[in-house]
Amino acid sequence: MRFVKGHGTENDFVIIPDVDGELELSGALVAALCDRRAGIGGDGVLRVVRTKLSPEVADQADEAEWFMDYRNSDGSVAEMCGNGTRVFARYLVDSGLAGAGEFAVATRGGIKRVRLAETGDVTVDMGMPRVLGESSTTVSGKEYVGLRVDMGNPHLACVIGDPVAGLDLTRQPGFDPAAFPHGVNVELLNAVGPRRVVMRVFERGSGETRSCGTGSVASAVAAARLAGETTGTWEVEVLGGTVTVTLDERTSYLSGPAVLVASGEVDL
Repeated sequence: MRFVKGHGTENDFVIIPDVDGELELSGALVAALCDRRAGIGGDGVLRVVRTKLSPEVADQADEAEWFMDYRNSDGSVAEMCGNGTRVFARYLVDSGLAGAGEFAVATRGGIKRVRLAETGDVTVDMGMPRVLGESSTTVSGKEYVGLRVDMGNPHLACVIGDPVAGLDLTRQPGFDPAAFPHGVNVELLNAVGPRRVVMRVFERGSGETRSCGTGSVASAVAAARLAGETTGTWEVEVLGGTVTVTLDERTSYLSGPAVLVASGEVDL
């Protein structure tokens, strides 16, 4: 089976070209591919398949030729991945499956429009964040209150005051299962300058990752809310680098690097 390895601010993915929809991508296979010792290693898998061949998103085929079938590293299915969308778009252009410029990508979280040149950063229209109120998380016995943000997948973005560098994110932070029946991505962040935040994230199904695109947008929303703002451009520092989030009256944009680093064959 052919694969490509890529990352967006070190949020890394195994890309599996399956343009004709012939591959049975089981949870066990995804977990094996993402294993950092016995497999290729990654925070998730991006299967590249024609939208019209994917029953769960076939209604998006008129707008998007390609479906990003995203799976978490534990094999579970996810609705959306912002950094994954950027890496997916870079793969489409670099492999000749799409041309540079602007085009649509089908996801379980709906159509996402991307914009990119032949090289450089990739920008994704992430849609309008939905703020659903507040909830809390527990990290190392300490409770933090945060904002529930729906980015097509669930987030709890907490401005915490404590240094994020000292947090123990080796295990799933506690959360309210009534508020998040399907689990949640937890962001812990602080403002470090005007419209600039530093953030760490624990992603459901993957653990702590070096970056999270949807989580970066959720963090910008939480930081903006704390500052009494709803629009503007925010720089989000993650462990793997920096991404830019722009909030306006109708949508949000995520911009940052997307890099393909390797390709080859894996023995199943």
